[in-house]
Order: sequence, then C-alpha cells, then structure tokens
Amino acid sequence: MSVLDIVLPGDPISHDRLPPTANSSAPLKLGPGLRHLPPDTIAPTRAGELCVDRKKKALWVEHNGGRYIPNLGDTVLATVHHSSQDFYHCAITPFTSLATLPQLAFAGATRKTRPILSPGSLVNARVSLANKHMEPELECFNPSTGKANGLGELKGGMLVDISLGMARRLLMPDTVGQAGLVVLEELADKIPFEIAVGRNGKMWVDARDIRRTLAVRKAIIETDRNVLGLQEQKQLVKKILKAI
Repeated sequence: MSVLDIVLPGDPISHDRLPPTANSSAPLKLGPGLRHLPPDTIAPTRAGELCVDRKKKALWVEHNGGRYIPNLGDTVLATVHHSSQDFYHCAITPFTSLATLPQLAFAGATRKTRPILSPGSLVNARVSLANKHMEPELECFNPSTGKANGLGELKGGMLVDISLGMARRLLMPDTVGQAGLVVLEELADKIPFEIAVGRNGKMWVDARDIRRTLAVRKAIIETDRNVLGLQEQKQLVKKILKAI
C-alpha cells in the first residue's frame, strides 16, 4: 500500500519531493493548494495530499473539502444566469461572483451563428481568466485549435453535485491507476451514457433514459461518499444495474 504524502499549510516542500526539472526546459507547474514564495520556496496553502505528475512536471494539493476557487485552464460546468449585449453571465458556484462568457467564445461563432442561450442553460466551459480582483471569464472552445473539443452547451441529462475531490479524480487521464476509479468503466460495459465533469464540483450525466441516468448518478455518488475501493466499486455497479 502506498503512503500518502500529507502536507499542512505553511510547511515548505523539500526539493526532493518535487519533479525533476534539470534536463528539461519546461517550467514547474503549481496547481491548486500551492504557492511560490520567492526565491525558491514552495508552500501549501491548505492541508491535503501532495500529488506529483512527473511527466507534466506538475504538483498540487488534493483535498476533498472547501469551496471551489477558479483557476486558469479549469474545465467547469456553469449555468447561465442572465445575458447582456455581448456576454452571458454564468454561475459557477453559489459562493463566487458570476463569470462572464463572451457570446462569440464558441467554436466557429459569429454574430449570426452564435448560440442563443436562455437563463438556466448549462455549458461545459474552460476558465480563460482567473484573477482575484476580477470576475472569472469563460470560453467554450480550444484557443489553440479553434475547435469545441467537447465544450459548449449541454442539453438534456441531469446535473449532479459531487465533491471537489471526486471531480478531480474523474478528470484524471488514468482513472484506474491514478484516481483509483473503475466505476465508469464498469458502467460503460453495460449501459451507454455521456458524462461531463467540472472542477467546480459539478457533473452532467445523460444515459438517454431517466432510470439509467439515475443509476450512473447513484454509482458515482456512493463511490465518492463511501470511499469505495476497486472491488467494492465493481460490486456496487452490479447491484445497481440489477435494480434497473
């Protein structure tokens, strides 16, 4: 069993716990829960598990509580609150100010082809501006390619609240190895469904059928709430699917 690397706010992180950067020009990337103190000190801003991605030369503090604070590049699920002449104003969480989404910040959008979103519409968006002195700004396209890449309006389905820790786990590239999750693979073997996850603790599920959608929702929420292992997740999925 691997030992968790737990950190506390203010405790400097020793250099031997950082990913190596000597043979690469790529800078070290600090994620949520860490800050740089000049000249060369990195310290946590909250308690949790120190996670290191040596390939991407990134590290962050994993925790399962607190409130979401927008970070540049985060994928979030936002609800349109109202619109103005050139912007949609979207709610990311009940605790943050409304984010602005330019009406032309969609793949291939022009004045004539821009999407018309009404209050209550749900969008899968990326945080393009995050500053504590300004409202967050969103975009629904990949700026490097101009394509949507899954971003944009989400129609139908169900919006579910999940913990911030589960949101981060679901967004990891290797959900089995890194995140310890097999629930999605087990569900996908039996029923078709679509899922979108936001770092702000929101998850959208659409299985084209209300009973199947509720089954996916239940499996993920119970996995998170009860901190289930891989075998327990498999047993849970079998139990849930038998009931539908």
